[in-house]
Amino acid sequence: MPQTPRAVLAGAALALVAACGAGAGAGAGAGAAPGARSAPPPPPYALRLAGAGECTFPMKKQIADRPWALQRLMLDALWARTKGKGVRVAVIDTGVDRANPQLSGALDPGAGRDFLDPKGGDGTNDTVGHGTKVAGLIAARPQEGTGFVGLAPEATVIPIRQNDGQGNGNAATLAQAIDHAVAKGAQVINISQDTDAPLTPDSDLGKAVQRALDAKAVVVASAGNDGLTGQKRRTYPAAFPGVLAVASSDRNNERAAFSQPGDFIGVAAPGVDMVSTVPGFGQCIDNGTSFSAPYVAGVAALLRAEHPQWTPQEVVWQIQNTAERAVNGRDDYVGWGVVDPVRAVTQDREAPRAPVPDPGPPPAAAPRAAELALSETVQEREERIGTYALGVGAVLIAVIAATATVVREARRRRRHPLQ
Repeated sequence: MPQTPRAVLAGAALALVAACGAGAGAGAGAGAAPGARSAPPPPPYALRLAGAGECTFPMKKQIADRPWALQRLMLDALWARTKGKGVRVAVIDTGVDRANPQLSGALDPGAGRDFLDPKGGDGTNDTVGHGTKVAGLIAARPQEGTGFVGLAPEATVIPIRQNDGQGNGNAATLAQAIDHAVAKGAQVINISQDTDAPLTPDSDLGKAVQRALDAKAVVVASAGNDGLTGQKRRTYPAAFPGVLAVASSDRNNERAAFSQPGDFIGVAAPGVDMVSTVPGFGQCIDNGTSFSAPYVAGVAALLRAEHPQWTPQEVVWQIQNTAERAVNGRDDYVGWGVVDPVRAVTQDREAPRAPVPDPGPPPAAAPRAAELALSETVQEREERIGTYALGVGAVLIAVIAATATVVREARRRRRHPLQ
């Protein structure tokens, strides 16, 4: 495949495509003026890619070292029971290149589709490179000469080309792509693109997402890269109910500066200096929530392989419950924490439940007013009075006895004065 110019790649990866027009107003009601026409339906909303790099391809050399996001994992423990074999993961993106040797054995082109090619296609034409990087993070096979490998290196990727980074991918085609993925048996669906248009669950895209969930597919989506201002807002399809929305974290497990915050964030995953495959040959380094989402989708593929009976919601709960948290509970920046792939696949003896905040240390007891008590009980007071009475009685007896002695002595002297 010929090399793609840097300018085209930068534009494809960094383009922040505005919504294709505002939502339509209300149609003419019963009291509308004669001849009034209903407002046209809103146009499909364009979707932007959530990656921000300028990779060129094909690469002449491979990246030999193990990427930092994999160095922190014990791969033997991660793959002790499964590497994702038999699990089908749909990558709805810019296509997935089949020439890269790390992906050639991972794809199912027969199940793929190209929604941008009027002549049809199998989804393996990636002129941007974005989808190839996304797929590599999920299921790239081991390759001599590089330390990079996907988190589920035996999973199968369904390549679906639905976006080219130039505004030719929108909410309508994404809905069609999701339906296609479900029809081809996808158990995990990765969507590394977003729009901040105010979509609802009743929109075509929202309904397609719900159909995927009903078909027991885990839907993972990137949160978006407009977080530099810190403004919280929702992006779609990540914010739809049931979707696992993934933010980006850095090497310190903190939110990457570009990662979009919001109340819909489920977890975070590495998204800075991410190594992955490019069309043709080799790998490159990129940044963005586009590459955090497939990191989580790879974990989801491992869980689907190990626990096929779990519902999509239970898979999401497992990933959230085992994430590494810096706070007690969730927040709008990294959700329930930074995903921990090894904990997710090893701490799985019980069916997952909805995450709850860590109990933490017990709260300190509230201060109480000091209780005032009598210095002695009733019994003690009676005993004290009794003691006093005995003492007084003894003194009186002693006084009486002494007085009697004095009186008796005085009488004796009067009777016997010489004595």
